[in-house]
Amino acid sequence: MTGIRDVAEEWDVRDGHTPFQGRMTGMRSEQVRMPDGSWAQRDYQIHPGSVGVLAVDQQARVLVLRQYRHPVRHRLWELPAGLLDVPGENPLHAAQRELFEEAYCKAGNWRVLVDFYTSPGGSDEALRLFLATELSEADGERYAAHGEELELESAWVPLEQLIDLVLAGELHNPTLVTGTLALHTVLARGGVDTLRPADAPWAARPF
Repeated sequence: MTGIRDVAEEWDVRDGHTPFQGRMTGMRSEQVRMPDGSWAQRDYQIHPGSVGVLAVDQQARVLVLRQYRHPVRHRLWELPAGLLDVPGENPLHAAQRELFEEAYCKAGNWRVLVDFYTSPGGSDEALRLFLATELSEADGERYAAHGEELELESAWVPLEQLIDLVLAGELHNPTLVTGTLALHTVLARGGVDTLRPADAPWAARPF
């Protein structure tokens, strides 16, 4: 079927303001004109964007990390990920940094696995998820963890086991859920070489 793709569009806005701005994210409140001509208030998080890394080894095991997430009061199993908090930074470089900092690991091959908006009804956060293969231990001094990362746990879990846990409702992080299902599909439909290169254009967060 042709014509099935997301397209950029912007409806008329009035009375826009930012009632809260934190260190990296904020809240935006706007009046948006509806198709019938009425105005409706929309409040959403403004976000710099994020990158994530699905690192998979030669035994088809995925690197996962468990971290406390205060808004949902859970320790969640996740993929290495982080904010695009350096203006203009190449997303690939940010992903490589996250893999180093959170797992002391590097990869010889990088591809774009999938791009998505994490919660488009309430945030403008866009996330690019990379697939990292040909893994090895990183070089140099290890990153000094802080905050929630002080209790970061790591594990290497077979991809098929992660798929089962996702479908059983045991894992809930959206990047992990999206990434494992996407990789499963890629491997069933031609393999890693069919993915976009690591420097593929990203309309949501141009670089």
